[in-house]
Amino acid sequence: MAARAVGLLASLPLCAQRSQVLRPIHRLLSCPRTVAAEIKREEQSSGSVETGDGAVSSVCSVAATHRGRGKGEETGIAGERVACGHGRGAFGNRGLYAVVEFCQKESVTSLQNGTRTPSMGTEAAIPFRSRVFNLKTKNPSNPTSEQSRVQCSIHAPPSSKKLLELLCYAESIDDQLNTLLKELQLTEENTKLRYLTCSLIEDIAAAYFLDCTVRPFGSSVNSFGKLGCDLDMFLDLDEIGKFSANKTSGNFLMEFQVKNVPSERIATQKILSVIGECLDHFGPGCVGVQKILNARCPLVRFSHQASGFQCDLTTNNRIALKSSELLYIYGALDSRVRALVFSIRCWARAHSLTSSIPGSWITNFSLTMMVIFFLQRRSPPILPTLDSLKTLADAEDKCVIEGHNCTFVRDLNKIKPSGNTETLELLLKEFFEYFGNFAFNKNSINIRQGREQNKPESSPLHIQNPFETSLNISKNVSQSQLQKFVDLARESAWILNQEDKDRPSSSRSQPWGLAALLMPSVVNSASLAKRVRKKPASERIKSLLESIKSSSPENATSTNGKRTVSTQA
Repeated sequence: MAARAVGLLASLPLCAQRSQVLRPIHRLLSCPRTVAAEIKREEQSSGSVETGDGAVSSVCSVAATHRGRGKGEETGIAGERVACGHGRGAFGNRGLYAVVEFCQKESVTSLQNGTRTPSMGTEAAIPFRSRVFNLKTKNPSNPTSEQSRVQCSIHAPPSSKKLLELLCYAESIDDQLNTLLKELQLTEENTKLRYLTCSLIEDIAAAYFLDCTVRPFGSSVNSFGKLGCDLDMFLDLDEIGKFSANKTSGNFLMEFQVKNVPSERIATQKILSVIGECLDHFGPGCVGVQKILNARCPLVRFSHQASGFQCDLTTNNRIALKSSELLYIYGALDSRVRALVFSIRCWARAHSLTSSIPGSWITNFSLTMMVIFFLQRRSPPILPTLDSLKTLADAEDKCVIEGHNCTFVRDLNKIKPSGNTETLELLLKEFFEYFGNFAFNKNSINIRQGREQNKPESSPLHIQNPFETSLNISKNVSQSQLQKFVDLARESAWILNQEDKDRPSSSRSQPWGLAALLMPSVVNSASLAKRVRKKPASERIKSLLESIKSSSPENATSTNGKRTVSTQA
């Protein structure tokens, strides 16, 4: 049975040399005995523990792999692979942190037993035995000048300037899209850190719900997550019910005494309220806790200082887990899918089509659905429809949540690869052409069937929720934002078509291809086509008024002597 609590976050002094940081951590990582015993060995072993990950066929396999590492399966990482963050980027200005992975649970227990609660002077400390530690030097008056030698991994995307430079020096537009994907996607270290953060929050929730599980979902696991994205967490209490199901003693049925509430939503609100209070008062590094309990999906939002993540904790939201798994399947079916989604998202953010602030903007989830739908519409299709994935499912894949059929095949080996060989460059251009001329006024987007359907409502943009089919995931989008998307899509297609006629020189001194699409100034200079195609509404109204005014004298009278209405404003 898997053990718990084998990962930790250690806050290290900034003045630590590389030899002072990596070698002790390496010693703790690579030895199966307790920490106390290993500290006494004093540099007797310099070998590393190697780990290998096989291919996975579903997001469940990925989750099991990472949760196994955080729960006590015998794995380890070499010292050079310790995930660190310096005083900027994802970790803010809280110094140097190291993620340490142990082979056995007893190592962490031994370390906790040898750790003291800090003295806070006039303040009082909450004595919570977490797996986040502070490591301080005993002689702080002896700083070192070699702090820059510590190997660190900054968990943040590259700057816009750096990204544009990389794109400009790519060999082709296909290479540009793949470069952008490589630079923005979550790293292995960042993914480990997300699972570790979930397990730290699980330690707090387990004080009330002993066998609960906190799982990441959304962009953290669906393969479309970008460095710096939020960490969505799901508090899973179903394991508690499964563990206690059908327990009998002789002729008696044993049941726990529980509190009863009028509805499951109220139960969810009460659970999250209590967990939110615990995070706020007792959770080390959990700051800015907000309990947003009246939302459609109640949640607790907070910042986790040690990891640098902005976190959203929910429960009773299992459909979101299935959506994450579905996106993972689509992203794994064809290498072009993720590259195209990342590029479209980056393009949308560069032109303020998306925003981290809730509002009338298009969301990343909506954009991802649009890319999937577009790839389903290619000839031959690059991605299968959700209905076709449902027909490939077997009994183990069957899933119904709250009356919604969430069944689809989860084994990638059962899905026939696409015969489509179109390049990423062509797909990018065709995406802009397709949605630049899409009949949003009458058609909706539906990845379950992979074809346009008549809109069931009057929202400017209608994208059907793949599982809760009566919902529109883009209901928040305003007409002005949709029109902005259409105009930018047409302009981007125009830019790519122009570059087909005039390829850039080998010097790459000017942004081209995808880089040109990310430059607001380049897009604005290409707005001539938009102005020729359509004048702004204010100019058209002004021209209409002036034409009416010029065709009839001011205060004109009709043939029967009555005055007409003047057209002068």
